[in-house]
Amino acid sequence: MTLLELSRPVRRTLLVGGLPVAIIGAGPVGLAAAAHLLERGIDFRIYEAGASAASSVASWAHVRLFSPWSLLIDPAARRLLATTDWVQPDADSLPTGAELVERYLAPLAAHEHIASRIHTGSTVEAVSRQGVDRTRSAARSATPFVLRIRTGAELGEVTASAVIDASGTYTSPNGLSSNGFEPLGAEQVVDRIVPALPDVLGSGRARFAGRHTTVVGAGHSAANTLIALAQLAREEPGTRVSWVVRNSGAARVSASPDDALQARASIGARVAALVADGEISLVDRFEIARLRPAVSTTGNGVVIVGVRRGEPFEIATDNIVRATGFRPDLSMLRELRLELDDIVEAPRRLAPMIDPNLHSCGTVEPHGFAELRHPEPNFFIAGMKSYGRAPTFLLSTGYEQVRSIVAWLAGDVAAASAVQLVLPATGVCSTADAGGAEGGCCA
Repeated sequence: MTLLELSRPVRRTLLVGGLPVAIIGAGPVGLAAAAHLLERGIDFRIYEAGASAASSVASWAHVRLFSPWSLLIDPAARRLLATTDWVQPDADSLPTGAELVERYLAPLAAHEHIASRIHTGSTVEAVSRQGVDRTRSAARSATPFVLRIRTGAELGEVTASAVIDASGTYTSPNGLSSNGFEPLGAEQVVDRIVPALPDVLGSGRARFAGRHTTVVGAGHSAANTLIALAQLAREEPGTRVSWVVRNSGAARVSASPDDALQARASIGARVAALVADGEISLVDRFEIARLRPAVSTTGNGVVIVGVRRGEPFEIATDNIVRATGFRPDLSMLRELRLELDDIVEAPRRLAPMIDPNLHSCGTVEPHGFAELRHPEPNFFIAGMKSYGRAPTFLLSTGYEQVRSIVAWLAGDVAAASAVQLVLPATGVCSTADAGGAEGGCCA
């Protein structure tokens, strides 16, 4: 089937110069955007920093998602894959990250009309307008975008008619300190700080077995790691698990029976039981200020220094797992005119709808291009990055975002405005006591 046969008639295009749309990131939302552009007959290029599509998902391949397949496959991507020998997974089953890649994202990226347009190993370092910085207004909307891209040791530039930034936030974790900074002394112990969602029972087993690991963070990323560490402690003598949160409890891993995603609710219930049974040592209301290297009985360790309930407090540990959530990397967008909320760093119109102090994954209202627009014409941030520091994102939300964005770029205002999003009720409403953004995994 050709690109022309897959495309729909375009009533009016907002794109200039016959240039392709640039998609930053070949993750689930970036690939979904490609499928929608393909259906509309709009050319595109995808620039992916990793060595392959969905590289961030592959980094937590061992984790089982709490959303079923029915919520993980974009409709346009499904229609595209249906033209091949692809076998759709059972709608009600829960895949791991590896299965999400193997059974959906890899086949989608390998489709003949998408694979030829993906540039892997290509890091977008900056986005601007061709010959126009953010201060110049004349003919701005008619001027192509320019993306500066690093591929290996080479630095080059490409032009585009529109840009959809679906680069995600996985490579931009929040700091370990409650003020958003890295703790003082962190540079001395970088080898003892582990990124979120390590493969505790698999490739990372030797690092954690027989050692004391402290998980920092109150979201589902932390909960998944805690459950795995508790299992390891039952299998490997000497393994100990501590859990540090800065509030009075772990509101973001509630075990609410009202959660429509029961796998999500069960995560909270399992962690609560492990804490109650003493398998996990919960250290709440702890503000981290400093880290210092230490020598433990099992090798090089670290001492976490801070304040707990108003009093000085220290934790000696071997490993720290950073499960503090993520933030958007906006450095590449400094030459664009953005309108971001000053709290969560999401698009200003979207921010009140996703504020983690008021909303959970299931209470976000439908939204599309209108809420995602910036003063920079034809530039959109979509997917997890569009949520800024809010942790309530689900993949189905990102899919509806890019459907609406692509319809708008195609000039189909009616379709772009007809936003429909049905999310599973969560039964969890974050409160002010829940604190700042924590990472939730996995949608």
